[in-house]
Amino acid sequence: MSAIRTVLRNFTRSFKTTTVRKSEDHGPEGYPGANLPINIQNRYVLTATFILFFGSGLSLPFLVLRYHLLK
Repeated sequence: MSAIRTVLRNFTRSFKTTTVRKSEDHGPEGYPGANLPINIQNRYVLTATFILFFGSGLSLPFLVLRYHLLK
């Protein structure tokens, strides 16, 4: 019984280490923000990007309203 357990333990250990070795070839993933399309390392660039992205969407209805009122 202990021989079977040892064989299974060794197989499990070798399988786990093989999958870890194979999974490292995909790129620099595994740190926060790796899957985002913008760089989050520089806080000032991130702040400017957020202001431009959300500011353009939030100001658009007000700009359209102003355009129609002045028309």
